[in-house]
Amino acid sequence: MKELIIFSGEFSGGSPLPFASGGVKAGFPSPAQDYMAESLDFDKDLIEHPAATFYARVVGDSMIDAGINEGDIVVIDKALEPEHGDIVVAFIDGEFTLKFIDLSHKDEGYIELRPANKKYSPIRVYSTDNFKVWGVLAWSIKPRRASLMNRLAK
Repeated sequence: MKELIIFSGEFSGGSPLPFASGGVKAGFPSPAQDYMAESLDFDKDLIEHPAATFYARVVGDSMIDAGINEGDIVVIDKALEPEHGDIVVAFIDGEFTLKFIDLSHKDEGYIELRPANKKYSPIRVYSTDNFKVWGVLAWSIKPRRASLMNRLAK
């Protein structure tokens, strides 16, 4: 069940990037230069809890129907309390996995970790299992160019 390669992030630097605050149209082109007044700083704007946040590279295809593919980078926040339907990084029986958390069966004595691929079955988790939610998916980052995917794979 090797589904994640975990690595820590460095959030102290701050690298503001130009941000197209008016959006980027997927239809008729518009001059993007008119919208470059703001900036986006990943450290400040996207990472709510730097001390509790880590990155992981997705390995496998169990979440493809949720738009999370092999090679994607996921940003996981350990400070967020998991809610029903969240995508979480779970540690179960000595391994990490990325799944939807289904809390609707708590009264029946178990929860489920649900994949987003019909090839895989949900994992039932009972109180006797070695289980912990390590964090909640905050963001996913997708490489869209082959050369970037190859660089990230190193």
